[in-house]
Amino acid sequence: MKLVATLSPRRRVSFAKALCQQLSWKPGQKLAFIPKRAGLLVIAMPKREALVGIARGANTDDYRDRSDRV
Repeated sequence: MKLVATLSPRRRVSFAKALCQQLSWKPGQKLAFIPKRAGLLVIAMPKREALVGIARGANTDDYRDRSDRV
């Protein structure tokens, strides 16, 4: 299946419905466009609540604070 996005004359992008369903994108959801060498990486922005506890259990032994900088 070929999934295509269209750039309108007003520079708006429309994604194929099948792609949105496959990626569970909802209307009004924020997407991040990250420039890459030959194009763009498009990712759904996570909600703030989804990031709570993401670093729980991370090793902070080698963490540098602002006061450590020269």
